[in-house]
Amino acid sequence: MPKMKSHSGAKKRFKVTGSGKLMRRGAGKNHLMLAKGGRFKRKQSGDLQVSPADTKQVKKLLGL
Repeated sequence: MPKMKSHSGAKKRFKVTGSGKLMRRGAGKNHLMLAKGGRFKRKQSGDLQVSPADTKQVKKLLGL
């Protein structure tokens, strides 16, 4: 049976930390940034952890 291919869209959107946590980018940071305040932009700057409900599906897409 051939190897499973990882989902190329998921590879671009998620990363795995050294401890095995799945990290994702927060929503609302792509465009219309002039209308948004500096405090909002700073709060949104970091990565977020994928919720436990979605972890199983994301791991499957990444081939983990």
